[in-house]
Amino acid sequence: MTKPIRNEPLLGAIRHAIELSHAALRHEAQIRPLRERYASLNRREREVMGLVVSGRLNKEVGGELGISEITVQAHRGRVMQKMRADSLAGLVNIAARLPLTPAPRD
Repeated sequence: MTKPIRNEPLLGAIRHAIELSHAALRHEAQIRPLRERYASLNRREREVMGLVVSGRLNKEVGGELGISEITVQAHRGRVMQKMRADSLAGLVNIAARLPLTPAPRD
C-alpha cells in the first residue's frame, strides 16, 4: 500500500487477512484429529494404509510386504477402525486430506 493510506483499502486488506486466518484455523481444526488418528497407527498399519489407498489389492499388499492376505485384512481392519473410516472410499478421502507420501514401489 502506498502512503497516504486511505481507510477503505486498509480496512479491506485487514478484513481479507482475518478471513484467511479464520480459514487456516478452520482447516487446522478439521485436519488435527485426522493427524492424531494417523499417528496412532503403527508402522505396519501405515504401510498397509498407504498401499491400500493407492489402489492395491490385499493380495498385492501382502506380496509386497511379505505377509499373508489374512494378515493384511487384519491390519486393514485396524486401520479402518483407528482412522474411523466406514469404507475404502472414506479411507482414501482421509488419506487425500493428510500429507502422506506414497509407498515406494519396487
